[in-house]
Amino acid sequence: MIKLNALSFSYAAGCDALSCITMSVSKGVTQGLVGANGSGKSTLLGLIAGLYSPTEGTLVVADRKNPGQEKSIRWVCRLVMQDADLQILGGTVEEDLLLGRKRTEEAIQAARVMAERFNLLKAWETPVQTLSWGMKRKLCLAAALLDNPRILLLDEPFSGLDYAGVREMRAIIRENAKAGLTQVISSHDLESFVDLVDDLTVLDGGKLVLSGPPVNILDQVRAHGVRPPSSWLTTGTIVSWDTAE
Repeated sequence: MIKLNALSFSYAAGCDALSCITMSVSKGVTQGLVGANGSGKSTLLGLIAGLYSPTEGTLVVADRKNPGQEKSIRWVCRLVMQDADLQILGGTVEEDLLLGRKRTEEAIQAARVMAERFNLLKAWETPVQTLSWGMKRKLCLAAALLDNPRILLLDEPFSGLDYAGVREMRAIIRENAKAGLTQVISSHDLESFVDLVDDLTVLDGGKLVLSGPPVNILDQVRAHGVRPPSSWLTTGTIVSWDTAE
């Protein structure tokens, strides 16, 4: 579904954000992408989403190549950014979900069904600036999934959420996985989602330094500025939040 071959990217001359990244993500996989702040996670998601073109190397997303087919990639891939306020453009929940769509009865009904799925229907006409941070995050996710993407990219989806919000976000990720959606989830903190991912990729200074099933690499992540989850530190196992709850 996603293949990167010796991909590098620079925002400006002499400032390499990513260097020679080679990796792949199979269809239906939930892929974790971790690293300390500034390691290149958001940049990599932007490249996969077709927002940027690599300085060197190539990537293929759902059989579409970058560079060359970035616009086509944006039709099949949705990125939910860390800062919801940068992504919400409508004045109300209704306006944001229907932004850029013809206001047919079918489109309105589909948007209402998606809003209900995310417990946003009661806020249908609510001004977005009055929504909580967690509700804004869910609105961005709802808008992304309304487009039926083949790939969903989540940039720090647990940032700023309280315990209830984290549990709700985890449930959404699980539901997407059961539906066969390919997901790439970035975070600097493994605690809230390591038990949900099939594979884990670690970035350090713009380079891919570790990759594989979590149990194979968790002993090594601390050397790259990432804290292993508490259950791993205490028992050497990954304890599911679902079991704990």
